[in-house]
Parts: sequence; C-alpha cells; structure tokens
Amino acid sequence: MNNEELKSNLLSSRHWLRLVFMLLFAALLQLAGIVMWVLVILQFLFSLISGKDNRNLRGFGASLSCYMYQTLKFLTYNSEEKPFPFSDWPSSVVSAEDDGVVVAETNVTPTIIVTPVSETPNKEDPPQDKF
Repeated sequence: MNNEELKSNLLSSRHWLRLVFMLLFAALLQLAGIVMWVLVILQFLFSLISGKDNRNLRGFGASLSCYMYQTLKFLTYNSEEKPFPFSDWPSSVVSAEDDGVVVAETNVTPTIIVTPVSETPNKEDPPQDKF
C-alpha cells in the first residue's frame, strides 16, 4: 500500500460513516444484552411460578437473539446490511402447542466455510502398514 492509497482510505467518508453506525449499533447491542438478561430472569420466574415457560417471551427472545446476531455480523464486517432500525425487526413464529418450537425468521443467510484437508501426512503420525 502506498501513501496515496493510505491517504485516500483515511479521508474516505464511507469508513468514517461506518464507524458512526458501528458505535450506534455497539450501544444498541449493549442495550439488547440488558433486555436479554431481563427476559431471561422473567422467563425463569414465570416458569418457576406457573411450571412452564411463557410462549410470548420465548418468541421475543428468539427475535431478540436474531437481532443481536445481525448486529454482531455488521460490527465484525461480515455483513454490510444495517440491522434494525434500518431494516425490519426479525420476526419469530411460535407454534400453538405449549412445548412448541420457536422459529425465528431472519434475512441473514448462514455461511458455511469449507477448509480443504491437507494431502500430506503429519510427520508425527505413526507409519501405517500397507497390505
């Protein structure tokens, strides 16, 4: 990298604007963490008193965890899409049964990273007999 590229990067408004958004979303992530702990405590108390968890709290917890995931992806440069309030809040669907599964719907596509296995054997591995 030469000095011109460095100067161009340092003066680019795109990087500084992203920093502003990153600071905003880092603060929102901290707030979401506090809300998540309140949700955990409420869900525990609800299940302690009633004997089962609260379906509405479970659904909100699923969507909140998806929001936190989207925020972390943005903060770690794994996504350029800004989370809520610049996009829709992740929705969640809770089945009608009390023991149903919560499905959180989000527009984040999971990424699978495949690393090739080395063809050369490790020198520390014992020799294998060939028959």
